[in-house]
Amino acid sequence: MKKYILSSFAVLSATLFISCNDALDTDPRVTEMTAATFPGKPGDVEAMNAATYSIMNTLGGGDNSGILNNPFYWWSLMSDDCYGSGGLQDNVAKSLHHFTTASSNQYEYNFTLLYGGISRANTMIETIDNVAWEGGKNNVQRKQLLGEAFFMRGLYYMWLSQLYGDVPLITSTVITDDMQQQVSADSLIYPQIISDFYSAKSLMKAERANGSGHADKYCAEGFLARAYMFWAGFYHHNEASELAKGAPDITLVEQEGCPGGNLTKNDVVEGLQDIVANGGYKLRPDFRSLWQYSNSYLLAEALDGKAHAYKYIADMKQEDCFDMPGNGNGNTEELFQIQFMNASSWNIGGTYCNPRMYSNYLSCFWGLRNGATNDNGKRDKTYPFNQGWGQGTPSCNIWQDWTLAEDKSGEDLRKRATLIELDNKDEVASYTYEKDDCEESGFAVKKYADVNLDANPADNDSWWKKAPGYSSSSLDNPQQGDHFEDYYLMRYSDVLLMLTELTGDPQYMNQVQKRAGVKQTGYSLEAVQNERRWEFALEGLRFNDMRRWSGIDSGEGSYAAKALQAQRGQQITCLGKKKSKTMEHMTCSWSKRYADTNGFLPKPQSQIILMKGKLKQNPGWGGDDDPKHTPANEYTYKVLY
Repeated sequence: MKKYILSSFAVLSATLFISCNDALDTDPRVTEMTAATFPGKPGDVEAMNAATYSIMNTLGGGDNSGILNNPFYWWSLMSDDCYGSGGLQDNVAKSLHHFTTASSNQYEYNFTLLYGGISRANTMIETIDNVAWEGGKNNVQRKQLLGEAFFMRGLYYMWLSQLYGDVPLITSTVITDDMQQQVSADSLIYPQIISDFYSAKSLMKAERANGSGHADKYCAEGFLARAYMFWAGFYHHNEASELAKGAPDITLVEQEGCPGGNLTKNDVVEGLQDIVANGGYKLRPDFRSLWQYSNSYLLAEALDGKAHAYKYIADMKQEDCFDMPGNGNGNTEELFQIQFMNASSWNIGGTYCNPRMYSNYLSCFWGLRNGATNDNGKRDKTYPFNQGWGQGTPSCNIWQDWTLAEDKSGEDLRKRATLIELDNKDEVASYTYEKDDCEESGFAVKKYADVNLDANPADNDSWWKKAPGYSSSSLDNPQQGDHFEDYYLMRYSDVLLMLTELTGDPQYMNQVQKRAGVKQTGYSLEAVQNERRWEFALEGLRFNDMRRWSGIDSGEGSYAAKALQAQRGQQITCLGKKKSKTMEHMTCSWSKRYADTNGFLPKPQSQIILMKGKLKQNPGWGGDDDPKHTPANEYTYKVLY
């Protein structure tokens, strides 16, 4: 386990390049400074690189207008694995889940944030040769840094296009009028994304970043595969409905590190096989090792037989605990992640900053609502888990579907390693439902759940106080500030399951099944779909998997639409009354809203106005019939009473 509480270098470097409020423009003062004097030495480029990465912290930890910025959290809420839930006032979470809006600019923050990251990457790509690198373009450090800039640009564009669809393609710091026009994600944006990942894997060293938080060659190969599979499945479903049977080529953009020409499915497979053969990654023997509730301190309590001990992990081996070498942050199956540190501050400000950006604030959003309105932060009833906002609770569907799958495959370790059964006293000592809660399923998220080491209700201590380098909460509020678990953006199991889906060879999927303790099967698309759902439950991958298995404009009969609609009629707990209501869509149906929107969010109205017609609203949003998320009390009156 690497050191958890990191230095504040990234905080300082993040302030170097701040663009103005126009997402598609850059601050002329920054451009002038860069062109004239910056960067002048390799250290300047490293600082630019850190500033580009720091956008991920605001995404991963920032809380804007009542919703966590993490796009993978958004995609979890939009999938069939989560409800919006939370309290009556938590409109934004519920509107995400119901594919509606609470305001016309509700989803603007990530739109501008991602363009900010793209702008920083563009600046780095264009100015890297202001430095007189020894050996010129063959300098190893230069190639690595340039590869990381290409990687981050590709990553931010992939997230941007998956959230908002067709958008302007900005690949220069000099933004022309034509460049501000939105373009086809299928024919222009994805070729650029995949070319950026190709450049990244060609330029970066064939060495693992080893949990440093930086991208490496293997990371680029993995994300190239993820981008290609989404492009092929979503935009070319007729040609790639089952990738093992075939998929189209994509034409790449010629740029440094990428020769242009066509990229084939076999090229993508070779990149994934390179990760397997040479990356040095391996699955952790125990799936629970990946999550902080498996730390050695809680295990010691369980082995000592303390009355309040968390018995679920009592059968774990000491060496498999989260805080043991090879596990936890920087573990051996972590390809890429958002890292966090004890550097959040209520005084952090700026366009691309947020007071909680260096805390994995997902732990707070997914925290248990038990006692949230009157004794927030006290953990005697939720031990060892902390309390929080209770938004994005797991759906009834995922528990039920998983239980049915176990009838065929055998007991799956991952189910209870992922989900907290709130009415099970072996999981939570004494859970009570809040009088203002809604869309509660009876389950909570165990992955990323904040854990405590003391059941005393007067204490508000996170187990992170045991981590090396910890002094005190950076926010003087452990419940909101002390969350330092890496957010996984890609794990090695994803590489294995992508390989099986692309090749039809079950040997890779079988490794994932074996660790979970379920029956090992031959290849079928359905088997891969199920394994991906269980392995990555509540990690934000499910929604875009559903989309690529459906294809664009696939209507209400698609895989995604039918899976989402299956939420209707599920028994839910509302306003403290257990299983008192059934789940209903707040405007029409999930299948219709998915079919109308193709799973894209609306582009911010303020940006559409700013771009003077060059930016067009996505189908299913806008106009007189635009479904708005009505105030919470009206939704409550309509559905919950």
